[in-house]
Amino acid sequence: MPQHKSAEKRVRQNAKRRARNRYHKVRVRTLVKRLEGTEDRAEAEVLLNEVKGTLDRMATKRIITRSKAAHTKSHLEKLVNAL
Repeated sequence: MPQHKSAEKRVRQNAKRRARNRYHKVRVRTLVKRLEGTEDRAEAEVLLNEVKGTLDRMATKRIITRSKAAHTKSHLEKLVNAL
């Protein structure tokens, strides 16, 4: 248990941020799975743009690193181009 008022606030802030970060990570994971399961190229390209935008926003807000966002986008681009 926190002993100081500032430590109590820090616990509250960390919980709020953890919940926000988990929401974004789960959302991207779901979008990626949906994209990987798509067989239609046109639908895959639409989903790809949505995933890329989400990954860029997450990297900007430092929820994930820029290199992870770039790596994931590259992987998905190759997947869509193979369709």
